[in-house]
Amino acid sequence: MAQLPDNLLKRAAEARARAEGRSVDEVLAEMKGEAPVVSAPVAADTAASAASDGPTRDLDAESAQYSVPRGLLERGMRARAGADGSSVPAMAGAVAAAAPSASQAPVASASGTAPATGPPPVVGPPPGVRTQRLLTVVKAGAIQGTTTEPSDKVNVWPHLLAIEFVALLAMLALLTLMSAFIDAPLLEFANFNAQPNPSKAPWYFLGLQELLAYFDPQVAGVIIPGFGLAALAFIPYIDRNPSVRPSDRKLAIAIFTVFFMSASILTILGSFFRGPGFNFTFPWRDGIFFDDLKTILE
Repeated sequence: MAQLPDNLLKRAAEARARAEGRSVDEVLAEMKGEAPVVSAPVAADTAASAASDGPTRDLDAESAQYSVPRGLLERGMRARAGADGSSVPAMAGAVAAAAPSASQAPVASASGTAPATGPPPVVGPPPGVRTQRLLTVVKAGAIQGTTTEPSDKVNVWPHLLAIEFVALLAMLALLTLMSAFIDAPLLEFANFNAQPNPSKAPWYFLGLQELLAYFDPQVAGVIIPGFGLAALAFIPYIDRNPSVRPSDRKLAIAIFTVFFMSASILTILGSFFRGPGFNFTFPWRDGIFFDDLKTILE
């Protein structure tokens, strides 16, 4: 230690003095291998004055009150005193042990050097007490739970649109071949003197024509179809569930099912159960009527 520069030696002594709660001069003298000549009465008076001056903490009472080991309380008190640069408060019940009596104090030798003292006692928890740091007890976790994004998504272009475009070209080629070899089932020219009976609309309008048999034209042609189309348009706003599983989209499936079944039933009734004069008939008894022809089941 004597070969180190004085500034480094002093800094090391100050750090050790703060950690052990001792004076810098005492630690510096100990590191240099020297010890100040202090007589037993003076040491006793110094310990007594240190015990009497300043606040006194009863660590035994605090340990029993807060259920904290006495060693931890003492270590915390010394650490706070070292951080603040203040003196360590006196501890009740420990002054007598810390300050030796006059008969037990070391006596300076005739040569003027004090006998070597051993290392200071290590302050720690009592035997059998297990201490834990807070950071090792608290399990680290995210403040907000995060969900992983699905990894099976693909872009619409080109993955979906390319397939749809190929399907469009295939259907166009099929229709072109069918129109080249198969004639369309057209009737003769219209004759206003010979009107077909019954006169039926195309199949995709037969549902509306069937409604005209039950309601006023404005109700059957505007109000009821308008409500049906509005219900379909509002499905994404009524059922906002982002799931694509049918079991999670019961409301949307119910609205679409009502619309689809209603249109299907009306179309079937207008196609197969309406005869001359658009009167109700049974197809297995009177046949199926399209325009003025009786076809199929007769």
